[in-house]
Amino acid sequence: MSNPKPTNPFRTTTFISSAAKVAQLTGDEGAEIAFAGRSNAGKSSAINAITDHRGLARTSRTPGRTQLINLFAVSEQQRLADLPGYGYAKVPEAMRQQWGQLLGDYFARRQSLRGLVLVMDVRHPLKDSDHQLLAWCEQRSMPVHLLLTKADKLSRGAANAQLQRVRQQLTAQPAMTLQLFSALNRSGVEAARQQLWQWLEPTVEGG
Repeated sequence: MSNPKPTNPFRTTTFISSAAKVAQLTGDEGAEIAFAGRSNAGKSSAINAITDHRGLARTSRTPGRTQLINLFAVSEQQRLADLPGYGYAKVPEAMRQQWGQLLGDYFARRQSLRGLVLVMDVRHPLKDSDHQLLAWCEQRSMPVHLLLTKADKLSRGAANAQLQRVRQQLTAQPAMTLQLFSALNRSGVEAARQQLWQWLEPTVEGG
């Protein structure tokens, strides 16, 4: 019998550490969920809304500023990883290459990784860098959950239409789920928590 899910199992999430290299990250046991997305897609705001901690993941008015992997502990054996934002045009080419190498190294070496939350602005989904990341996940059978953020910027009808367009473009990836999300009005927050908990829950039972 599975353990009952707390009202918000992410409420006790705390910051662990930041690392500029994968080798600097803390223990690789248990289960980890990574958050990735283009700069300014609302990734940090999504993490803060899901964990119900306003300042847990730092938000910046300057896209592309975060260059580190930030780890957060949900429990002793469960973690969230906030990966550097990518795809911001004003960042120097050398820095973009460095970020790409860091992300590639993380996905290749992190054994505890159970799934990826790909954060995309609902108004600007599926850019080239997003497709590249999705292709990597498909090759490795990595589950992906798409958060189409800033849904409050569109009418309900327009947001749902955009959701269907994205779903139609990605029908070839059976391990992918997707939803609308707004950190501002908190729509979709509970659905996101449920999806993440499905990936993390086996570690509670030692499975």
